[in-house]
Amino acid sequence: MHSAVLLIEFGSIILALGLLGRFAARFSFSPIPLYLLAGLAFGEGGLLPLGASEEFVATGAEIGVILLLLMLGLEYTASDLVSNLKSHYPSGLVDCALNALPGAAMALLLGWGPVAAVVLAGVTWISSSGVIAKVLNDLGRVGNRETPVILSVLVLEDLAMAVYLPIVTALVAGAGLAAGSLTLAVALGVAGLVLFAAVRYGRVISRFVSSDDPEKLLLVVLGLTILVAGVAQQLQVSAAVGAFLVGIALSGEAAEGAHTLLSPLRDLFAAIFFVFFGLHTDPASIPPVIVPALALAVVTAATKIATGYWAARRAGISVKGRWRAGGALVARGEFSIVIAGLAVTAGIEPSLGPLATAYVLLLVVLGPLTARYTEPLARWWTSRRAPRADTVEQQPESLARPQTPVGD
Repeated sequence: MHSAVLLIEFGSIILALGLLGRFAARFSFSPIPLYLLAGLAFGEGGLLPLGASEEFVATGAEIGVILLLLMLGLEYTASDLVSNLKSHYPSGLVDCALNALPGAAMALLLGWGPVAAVVLAGVTWISSSGVIAKVLNDLGRVGNRETPVILSVLVLEDLAMAVYLPIVTALVAGAGLAAGSLTLAVALGVAGLVLFAAVRYGRVISRFVSSDDPEKLLLVVLGLTILVAGVAQQLQVSAAVGAFLVGIALSGEAAEGAHTLLSPLRDLFAAIFFVFFGLHTDPASIPPVIVPALALAVVTAATKIATGYWAARRAGISVKGRWRAGGALVARGEFSIVIAGLAVTAGIEPSLGPLATAYVLLLVVLGPLTARYTEPLARWWTSRRAPRADTVEQQPESLARPQTPVGD
């Protein structure tokens, strides 16, 4: 009986996601906000709460994040990663300064204390690699000139999590300096080891994985990715970082074949991830914190757009590409929820969880919209102001030198 209910519930979710995806495609916008609303409807306090399939959906959601980051890594080689990190690390510093400070300031203004300030700084700092990867794919921008800049910022953020998460874990647990330093050292060592293997032995790994049989290629790539992600997670390094680095390590025919085979799986499990995010949001907890969450969302949406614009300008991207880069970085998601969850589990501040949830929901819905419309709106605003500027500049000249009729 339990298995029958699980199949009915899970089948209903998949069918609903397919219909929502078709609806979004018809009107040419990302289906992510619709997936989140579906999660709210099926979650606790929603219209049709799930029971039997929730644990299964949770596992599918973890696989969804892993596949999103793996596919993102497959787009670039290890040499691309190293060169981008060397070229764009100033953008990462600007990103941290502009987007972490508003979260820390909000926590202090609400009287939550320094530990909560560090936690909320991370919530507002880190963009959602999963959401942004999905949006870039939906909008057909993976090959755009500004996309490497966007990915460089995301990679710097994800790698920064290897340092940040152990620090936050130690802070919220009240661990001593020695314990916190040991956790941080292990995390940095694992992240560095995986990155070194990806850069130094990428071709060897690709030859080991490569196969003319699609079935064997799929099984080896998927198994290797989930294994590395699990080991990374166990050692306090983000599973997403591990999956991304596996994608970076693969190149040539192995990367092309894996991309083709895994694309349908990525789309399926990514949709499940967004539903799962909505499932764990109680709609009743959002109204009491909606005002500070909305204020924080507005400020940090603007700072993320400024971050992307600055980073793309520094890379020599055109003005249109700068606005597209800024708009694409707005969404927050999986990392923000993980960071807030650490504080909630430790009992740091009861209101921090609902605030983070409302904040992420706002920006995960707004993010796909800013990715699509920031550049057109900026172009419209610029074109509207340009004629006024020309009129102001030409007015004195026309008054000083009246036109003389031709032939006089």
